[in-house]
Amino acid sequence: MSERNLAKPDQKFINYMEHFGGESFKKCFQCATCTAVCSLSNSENSFPRKQMLLAQWGMKKELLEDPGPWLCFYCGDCSKRCPRQADPGESMMAARRYLTSQYDWTGISRLMYRSVYWEAGVLAAVAAAVVLMFTMPHDFGFGLLSRSGSAPLSTVMLQMFAPVGIVDVGDRIMAAGLGLLLISNAARMFVGLTSGESIPLRYYFSQLPQFVIQGLTQKRWNECASGDAKLNWIRHLLLVSGYAIMFTLVVVFLPWFQVNNTSVQWTSTLGYYATAVLLTATAWIIVDRMKQRTEMHKFSHFSDWLFPILLLLAALTGILLHIFRVMDLPMPTYVMYMIHMAIVVPMLVVEVPFGKWGHLLYRPLAIYVASVKSKAHNESAAQPVGSGRAVASA
Repeated sequence: MSERNLAKPDQKFINYMEHFGGESFKKCFQCATCTAVCSLSNSENSFPRKQMLLAQWGMKKELLEDPGPWLCFYCGDCSKRCPRQADPGESMMAARRYLTSQYDWTGISRLMYRSVYWEAGVLAAVAAAVVLMFTMPHDFGFGLLSRSGSAPLSTVMLQMFAPVGIVDVGDRIMAAGLGLLLISNAARMFVGLTSGESIPLRYYFSQLPQFVIQGLTQKRWNECASGDAKLNWIRHLLLVSGYAIMFTLVVVFLPWFQVNNTSVQWTSTLGYYATAVLLTATAWIIVDRMKQRTEMHKFSHFSDWLFPILLLLAALTGILLHIFRVMDLPMPTYVMYMIHMAIVVPMLVVEVPFGKWGHLLYRPLAIYVASVKSKAHNESAAQPVGSGRAVASA
């Protein structure tokens, strides 16, 4: 990259990064021990030393163009070996929070990551709106106090309390809105990562399988040399599978999932699996964060706690809801349904496009772009000089 393309350094940027948990950036004195011990870092995508330097120098443009922060899976080896206790692993996590706030064009992520009150407040506001929807008298036949067709208290009739048709339409509208927000943020990320690059489309098509594989499995995590990497990857894989199944049941198959019949069927079987996985994995993560067993869990930003706690509460309220339904307890069922929705809806509306859930898209996208660049540059380097097939880069 030529000097004329370098952004003017922002000397105040390193202080700004403290809002995202990057207090340790100032401790780094560029010994490169972190990069040397990282099993995922290589000559094409070096980290975390490079990102520590970019943050120290306030080179925001270069940081936005760098996939490095997303190629790190926070195994913690770099933090263990750092002679300055600069915690490069946690600094990379702070960089990911900052980058997430930059991809989000609404500015909500930036407010949430910089302020506990903003994040808690936004979640509480959405939860309050959900509770109000269920408790405010209206004419939709929907909720505890609806004027028409109130749900009976003699037996559980969840369909009358929360008509599946209305809920299903709401789910699809919410999913479409969240999808558009997340995709638009990912598009901004893609533009940043490919800025200054002129790579033929064939390379993007040839590496699409990488995007799909990494998105579904995050198998690059297995390349970490850390002893905890395999276990963390399995836990993450199970957690994502449970979340994906539950999301699909609620958004796509709700008419078959939310029924008055409590007999076991294919949707309920998948629901049992998703609930069990979410309950086990999130409780495991919370215990690890409380006991600080690994480098990955020694430092916790508020958003790091919200991620597993909301999932755990969603699983617990889902279990209680099912128990009340099976026991045919109408009012406890209706109230628990309202509480369950007051947890799930804010979690999806706030955390998916603006919080940590976005990592499920951002990380595979960064790995994909990095693989595209690597393949294009390697093939270009192998071409004879003057062949006219060289790939232009910044």
